[in-house]
Amino acid sequence: MIRAALAAALLCSLSSLAFADTHEVKMLNRGPNGPMDYDPAFLVVKPGDTIKFLPTVKGHNAATIDGFIPEGAEPFLSKINQEFEVTLDKEGTYGVKCSPHFDMGMVMLIQVGAGRADAVKLPEKLPPIAKKRFDKIIDTVSQAGL
Repeated sequence: MIRAALAAALLCSLSSLAFADTHEVKMLNRGPNGPMDYDPAFLVVKPGDTIKFLPTVKGHNAATIDGFIPEGAEPFLSKINQEFEVTLDKEGTYGVKCSPHFDMGMVMLIQVGAGRADAVKLPEKLPPIAKKRFDKIIDTVSQAGL
């Protein structure tokens, strides 16, 4: 009985891993949105998907923004100049920044599971250029109906 339960649990775990995707995000000095950019700047992923941050040039990292992750989600912080992978299981919207370039607007949004970008409530204390970039991301994806 215990052996059957363990086998069922293992199969369930393996099947959810089999359907998980990996999404790549480039960390750039200049990208589609201008200087200090993540490409893409917005992702919609499924719970259990992995995001791989690629430092295409030196000086960048990926970190969650305090107060801008789903309740109960674990924050993350990568090292500078290092490829970094994070698997996101908690549904909701994650605000991501490059720690050294946050004031310069190097931010992105990751929507895990259901939700709409136009329903995102930005934290009150954001650097002005980061807020402007988030507003642009939200406006763009809202117009696309995401």
